[in-house]
Amino acid sequence: MPDTANPDASLAAALSAIVGPEHVLTDPALMEQYVVDWSRRWRGDALLVVRPGSTDDVAAVLRECSRRGVPVVPQGGNTGLVGGAVPASEADRLPVVLSTRRLDALGEVDHLSGQVTVGAGATLRDVQHHAESAGWHYGVDLAARDSATIGGTVATNAGGIHVVAFGMTRLQIVGIEAVLADGTVLSHLAGMLKDNTGYDLGSLLCGSEGTLGVITAVRLRLHRPVGRTSVALIGAESYAEAIDLMSSAVEPSVRLIAAEVTDETGMELAGRLRGLGWPLERRHPLVVLLEVADGGDASGFTGLSDDADVVVGLDTSEQARLWSYREGQGEAFSALGVAHKLDVSVPLPSLAACADELRDIVGAWPTVEHFGVFGHLADGNIHVEMIGPDADDLAVDLAVLECVARYGGSVSAEHGVGRAKAGELHLCRTPEEITAMRAIKAAWDPVGLMNPGVLFA
Repeated sequence: MPDTANPDASLAAALSAIVGPEHVLTDPALMEQYVVDWSRRWRGDALLVVRPGSTDDVAAVLRECSRRGVPVVPQGGNTGLVGGAVPASEADRLPVVLSTRRLDALGEVDHLSGQVTVGAGATLRDVQHHAESAGWHYGVDLAARDSATIGGTVATNAGGIHVVAFGMTRLQIVGIEAVLADGTVLSHLAGMLKDNTGYDLGSLLCGSEGTLGVITAVRLRLHRPVGRTSVALIGAESYAEAIDLMSSAVEPSVRLIAAEVTDETGMELAGRLRGLGWPLERRHPLVVLLEVADGGDASGFTGLSDDADVVVGLDTSEQARLWSYREGQGEAFSALGVAHKLDVSVPLPSLAACADELRDIVGAWPTVEHFGVFGHLADGNIHVEMIGPDADDLAVDLAVLECVARYGGSVSAEHGVGRAKAGELHLCRTPEEITAMRAIKAAWDPVGLMNPGVLFA
């Protein structure tokens, strides 16, 4: 008999019957990793954590939660930085956290179409290795590859370091499976490139941040490997010079795979964290990282001037060393304390001016002790890391987002809106757009049980 006097226990018992008691967590110590995000800035409370092992499990869990009116927070690898995958601390009713990590199946690579179907809980690294072992390449890559899940990267339309070569996650999706709040399963995994039969539900679910349903499987587009590449670190004195280097250093016939920029503070912190010294002959305010597909002989960088301060990595180990300065940024700042991590984008023609103004704003902020401005140079994506302000002090965050909006930019480039930026969505979306998005949310989740508080304030 259900424990009607204790509805939480009754729900736990019902979900245990679906997924097995070992996959329903109610012990606060076991739940801790699911209710606080990677940055340690966003945390909340949950009734319990449930870990379904199949799409049918997910559907049954959502039907049970819907029947009881219990909100659900979908969660993948929990590597997000905007509070979108952890429950809100001020929630009116505690939610269930639904972890997709057990949905980690890797389907056989289809060599005819260059596609593969994978479970939402498969990590980005596992999918990359799976594709590579079959002679293919998956086009999305980012520093959290060992923990970030495919479902999470789809839910946030993740970007990463190879957007200039392959595009955002949305461009990799050719089919999707998801479960709506009432347990309805949507499955369209055929992967046909020409399929003009109405709305593209996969594209709609991509970037929805768990507000429309739980993604359970994705059909992914794969790419032919790019071959051997070369990586260069080049000193730059300004963002304007960094942007010029991106085009002038690389021959027009050479394919650009990545273009990143890191400031001097970030280079120092990442180097110290990894036990590495300064990589160039001279000190520079900025260091540009370029990766090109040129057969691994550095011929792609013949556009560099004779006086350029540059180091080029040709073999795998040297390239990994050069990349570690850029990929160590997030970890390096987090080692100093609870960091404010903002991810924004601006049109490329405005990137230099906006980045300079952001440095002026953050550098003069009285409570900021350390900060870095770095990011994905080729697609106008700036990351701002700040140490000093209290975790719940949003004043400097707002100043950064308002600055970006003045340049016609976006308050979120690749991490999503989450809870952190829901109140600032209006800075880059018109009232008409927000109304249209709310209408879609209401149609798919009329009771509002899916990830409440995310995306919309």
